[in-house]
Amino acid sequence: MPLTNAPTLQSDRLILRGPELRDFEPLAAFFADEERAWGFGGAETRADAWRWFASNIGHWHIHGYGYFTIEMRAGGQPAGLSGIWNPEGWPEPELGWLVFAEWEGRGVAHEAAMRARAWAYEELGFKTLTSNILPGNTRSVALAERLGARYERTYENVTMGRDMLYRHPGPEDL
Repeated sequence: MPLTNAPTLQSDRLILRGPELRDFEPLAAFFADEERAWGFGGAETRADAWRWFASNIGHWHIHGYGYFTIEMRAGGQPAGLSGIWNPEGWPEPELGWLVFAEWEGRGVAHEAAMRARAWAYEELGFKTLTSNILPGNTRSVALAERLGARYERTYENVTMGRDMLYRHPGPEDL
């Protein structure tokens, strides 16, 4: 059962939908995996993962956007998250992504981020987006650049600490 008013978006291989309770277990496993979770703020306890999950639900209700669950069209498995994030203290709305371990290296994050960005520009009327990437997260930098984003500056993120801001091309430049 959907927990937000998020629309359902589709791409060739993916469905982007609002979070559901069944999404918590794979998300908690992601947050518990230090190797993967560090680029999204670090490994967290199950209770911390629950607070993040609930925060995303609240983010949808406050802003009308947030992180979608990425679901594989073939099979219906949750594969990660992608969407627009802008909590208190963030410099501006961010296009973000994470992919669960079994779906890495398959272009899932790229396809989901492209669809989420198109939705933000076409339906929400955004004129620009950023991606905030922790220094050393070379995979996210490579994806941001593949999406056409360019490094703009390094700043102190209120939640993440030192962070690199990548600027995406606006809708008129795509």
